Amino acid sequence: VQLQAFGGGLVQAGDSLRLSCVVSTRPYSSWVMGWFRQAPGKEREYVGAIRWSNGYTYYPDSVKDRFTISRDRAEYTVYLQMDRLKPEDTAVYYCAVAGGLSNRGSEYFYWGQGTLVTVSS
Repeated sequence: VQLQAFGGGLVQAGDSLRLSCVVSTRPYSSWVMGWFRQAPGKEREYVGAIRWSNGYTYYPDSVKDRFTISRDRAEYTVYLQMDRLKPEDTAVYYCAVAGGLSNRGSEYFYWGQGTLVTVSS
């Protein structure tokens, strides 16, 4: 199983950006697709997840009013819509797969390669 994340780039504060994560095979209904980010010099941070089966989404308080996760079942793709971006959102963003809902990176067993998002002030 391979995950390919793309869509990152350089944006200004207040802009929006949508990241995509394509899964190479049909996801199992039990899978949870998560998004994480890691800023330079900081630990990896959970930014949300979606259940592949029913589309239920989960977010940490830090991003829940600005980030939205969705999926396209036909395209095996998960999206991370990021609105009102801030400079502190600058990070490499990763998508990953877990067998159940979790905000811990150690619970995810497939990872994409990451895509860099840079937000200028």
